[in-house]
Amino acid sequence: MEQLRTIGRELAMGSQGGWGQSKEFLDLVKSIGEVRSKAEEDRIIARELEHLKRRLADPDVPRRKMKELLLRLVYAEMLGHDASFGHIHAVKMTHDESLPLKRTGYLAVALFLDERHDLVILVVNTIQKDLRSDNYLVVCAALTAACRLIGEEAIPAVLPQVVELLAHPKEAVRKKAVMALHRFYQRSPSSVSHLVSNFRKRLCDNDPGVMGATLCPLYDLILEEPNSYKDLVVSFVNILKQVVERRLPTSYDYHQIPAPFIQIKLLKILAVLGSGDKQASGHMYTVLGDIFRKGDTASNIGNAILYECICCISSIFPNPKMLEAAAETTSKFLKSDSHNLKYMGIDALGRLIKINPDIAEEHQLAVIDCLEDPDDTLKRKTFELLYKMTKSTNVEVIVDRMIEYMINITDHHYKTEIASRCVELAEQFAPSNQWFIQTMNKVFEHAGDLVNIRVAHNLMRLIAEGFGEEDEGADSQLRSSAVDSYLRIVGEPKLPSSFLQIICWVLGEYGTADGKYSASYIIGKLCDVAEAHLTDDTVKAYAISAILKIFAFEIALGRKIDLLPECQTLVDELSASHSTDLQQRAYELQALLGLDKNAVESVMPADASCEDIEVDRNLSFLNSYVQQALENGASPYIPESERSGVISVGSYRSQEQQETSAHTLRFEAYEMPKPSLPLATSQTSMSTPTTDLVPVTEPGYYKEDHQTSKSQPPGDAVSGEFGVKLCLDGVQKKWGRPTYSSSTPSSLASSQQTTNGASHSDGGGSSSQPRESSYGSKRQQGTEVSAEKQRLAASLFGSAAAKADRKAQASRKTAKDSPSTEKVATTNVTAQPVKEQVIPAAPPPDLLDLGDEPVSSNPPSADPFSQLEGLLGPASAAPVLSGTPATSTSKAPDLMSIFSDDVPTGVASGSTDPTLGDVNSTSSHKGATAVASKKGPSLQDALQKDATARQVGVTPTGNNPNLFKDILG
Repeated sequence: MEQLRTIGRELAMGSQGGWGQSKEFLDLVKSIGEVRSKAEEDRIIARELEHLKRRLADPDVPRRKMKELLLRLVYAEMLGHDASFGHIHAVKMTHDESLPLKRTGYLAVALFLDERHDLVILVVNTIQKDLRSDNYLVVCAALTAACRLIGEEAIPAVLPQVVELLAHPKEAVRKKAVMALHRFYQRSPSSVSHLVSNFRKRLCDNDPGVMGATLCPLYDLILEEPNSYKDLVVSFVNILKQVVERRLPTSYDYHQIPAPFIQIKLLKILAVLGSGDKQASGHMYTVLGDIFRKGDTASNIGNAILYECICCISSIFPNPKMLEAAAETTSKFLKSDSHNLKYMGIDALGRLIKINPDIAEEHQLAVIDCLEDPDDTLKRKTFELLYKMTKSTNVEVIVDRMIEYMINITDHHYKTEIASRCVELAEQFAPSNQWFIQTMNKVFEHAGDLVNIRVAHNLMRLIAEGFGEEDEGADSQLRSSAVDSYLRIVGEPKLPSSFLQIICWVLGEYGTADGKYSASYIIGKLCDVAEAHLTDDTVKAYAISAILKIFAFEIALGRKIDLLPECQTLVDELSASHSTDLQQRAYELQALLGLDKNAVESVMPADASCEDIEVDRNLSFLNSYVQQALENGASPYIPESERSGVISVGSYRSQEQQETSAHTLRFEAYEMPKPSLPLATSQTSMSTPTTDLVPVTEPGYYKEDHQTSKSQPPGDAVSGEFGVKLCLDGVQKKWGRPTYSSSTPSSLASSQQTTNGASHSDGGGSSSQPRESSYGSKRQQGTEVSAEKQRLAASLFGSAAAKADRKAQASRKTAKDSPSTEKVATTNVTAQPVKEQVIPAAPPPDLLDLGDEPVSSNPPSADPFSQLEGLLGPASAAPVLSGTPATSTSKAPDLMSIFSDDVPTGVASGSTDPTLGDVNSTSSHKGATAVASKKGPSLQDALQKDATARQVGVTPTGNNPNLFKDILG
């Protein structure tokens, strides 16, 4: 605004110097500059617009006076006021033969109108005529207006004339013609696609201004198809070299830097053309090195060129010398006292660590200083850098810092971004399940309303599944710690709704599991949650369902529990609620209290949150009711596909209604949902798992964002709240001990040697001391780095000594585990010779998938006894080994089929392998326990549960048949 006032003041004062303008314009600008409030400015402009409206309505206004009035009108419009009454006068002035008046008219029209304005059609003919003018100033004014006013429909009208002007003798006309063609390409690429070769020709123009203007359309074209312009790499490099060597006229210098904006555009183009192309990048190294050597860090434009050069080096094929020069320049940025240069240094460092992660360790203390800087913009940029640097060794420190920063900010948009990043890093790099739960509690507590509801479902699924192994003690400890933490948090005010849903679900499932807390205490806490959130029906639904679970578990254990007064009040209130869902849950609780122990165990089985629920889509339990109704004379149901002669509501719609059907309500029935195709299972996931744990490598820094590869059905996003099951089939596991296990010798040794694709030296701390001293050299004398910053830097960036300790620990574990490995190998060779072949590495175990494991139809490619190690203990493996014939010419027995669900079907359908039959018959009794304990749907159990529910009188209603939909997960 101040610049606009200054321009107007200078324009008015210049008009006093010889343009023949009146003193009124100067008085207008002076009065606006002296106002104290916006209301006073509006009054002045409104009074001026009334004056201009009267003057423009006068037919006898001289042309020079009309020019002044249009300038005053432009000034009022640029201050944000409506001056549409004068637009037509600006259009009329473009027809004037006088050059000053014509240029003033084009200027006013370009500011008043846009390509969609109705008056543009009146200007197109004038632009066509002026493009053929002999006066190059008129042509330049017409080209400037064409860039602003010519839309997609009007491009063919002026395109031939603009193309002819590319060969105009005046360089200013050629430059504006290139700019006009670029504008036409941006608005309608298909209209100018056949003229792309003209940009190549103008690249060789004798005038540097025309050449510089041609770089802009070429950059857009190269972004679309880089391979089509690879042949121009040498030309771009030669142009950049001439610019750096100051071969251009000094009129193109800016702050003694030769043509800096042309250099920046050329660096952007070279970065695109050299990406992943070693040959093209080889032509660029020399000129990039010259830019670094001649770079001027004393001015902002010099630093801008150096920053763009770093961006170019980080995009093209990497070169060690260029990376070293870029790292040195980045160090200068980070050591600067200017926040702008520090910001550039952090951004440049984030680009360089994608190529060489070791560069970050050289500037670790500078990064810590930026993280603690009071400048909020610099701090956010530093968090983006740490987000890219996150790995399993520093995830705890980085996430804790992010959460601490998230708590202290009030910007909801950025708070949402920080919360999502914390969740993303915690899901991908969590060192333990306890840490993950604690981190999620903090995120939900301070930003629960900003987090996606799927994160809450994932947290509940993790608590339900535990570690994914047969370690029930660790799972119980995990759930007990979750209950303790939620009981401490539940009393705090203003907890987010999604977090309260998690708390209610966990307290209902595991609140009384370990006997530490009484059922009355947990029920009282849940009643307090429901009473404190009377307007949130979802929270009340979770609370009443949790109370129902606790009553069911206590009745199943034979313990008598009385209904607390506050609980009775809550049930009575929900029974009279306007929400049918809350009413149903309250009635279910009342019905459950009147059941006996056996009925409750059938309706509410203990620890069934991870089991799939068998849904009877055909409603077979109603067959007897339907048959009895038919015998009593009821009309049979006729499917919709078999109905004939039934007049539908849609047939009454008229032709006029059909034409506007897109904007009216539709009364036709919805189409039936199409069955989803089964996901194709890859060969790797179908293969039989080996005994060795698969090492999970850490993602490299070349990834811009940490995203796990997931295959999740679209309906799973809300299944935790509205569906009939908690778990989501087909979701990749993110947690579990194998993922975070550090006891695997092979994976530990390899991960310490190579981290994120970059090798680390095994030396001690000799390399870290120069790094710290190099950064400390810019500090004042007598300043020492605090111990707290050193510890934080060690946590974020690690140290070589820590890596050496971990490698030594890995070697000891390797030596310790080697005898057992040799023993297993000897047993395998003795049992049965197996052909040597390469076994593809299996993916990490999918611990979140609660569905049936995919069973391979092919025989195992490795020794089945080696594959069963870890699944069968020595005691259980011995009978199977004894039952297998020692000498047999048939194919190897498929012992893994014992654990599949379709073993009886496979044997009954004609399995011709006698060995397999012996194994199945031998292990049928001993493997009964393992098969029975396997989680999965059972049709017989589901029918038995339905029969029990009907006997006790708890039957689904027609309005809401989903009984216990949230109780069972």
